[in-house]
Amino acid sequence: MLAIIAAVVLALLAAVGVAWWLLRDQSPLAGRPRVTDKAAGVSYGIPEGWKQNKGELLSAFTSTIDKKPVDGKKWATVIAGRGNAVPEAELKAQTERYAWSNAEFFSPNEPSKLLKSEPTTVDGRAAHAATVRMEDGDGGKLYMRMTVVSVNDSRAVFLLGLFAEPGTPEEADADAVVASASFD
Repeated sequence: MLAIIAAVVLALLAAVGVAWWLLRDQSPLAGRPRVTDKAAGVSYGIPEGWKQNKGELLSAFTSTIDKKPVDGKKWATVIAGRGNAVPEAELKAQTERYAWSNAEFFSPNEPSKLLKSEPTTVDGRAAHAATVRMEDGDGGKLYMRMTVVSVNDSRAVFLLGLFAEPGTPEEADADAVVASASFD
């Protein structure tokens, strides 16, 4: 009888362990502080060395975090915002439209080039990401990754990452912020 009770307890402990393993937060920013953006209905992780920018934002943006340049190191920013619903069939076109519009805003009158446009998912929801290279007018370049997430039938959320160079830890951090996003 004692062996049966021990086997049942052991089986229950194993089941709890497996459930914990499967349900734990596996995002790249698990355990990091998070921004809770109630206006957009999104929450996302803050990478090490980044800070939430609590200054005033343009009305199209609802929250932002950034990594300021220190000792010549690279910088990056992620900006969130809320938009009208975007049906899954229109995600590509709408994301590219938002990307071009923001490229014009951040780098007016300078050439931009769409480098990549691909479907993705964020927090299990349909999304699309478009990466644009922009000129800064002084021979430098700025990169932007616009990710639009179809949250539900009434709204979409965008996460816009800006970074100085591709292939850097700052770009990887910006991508990790998007990957860590969860929605109300």
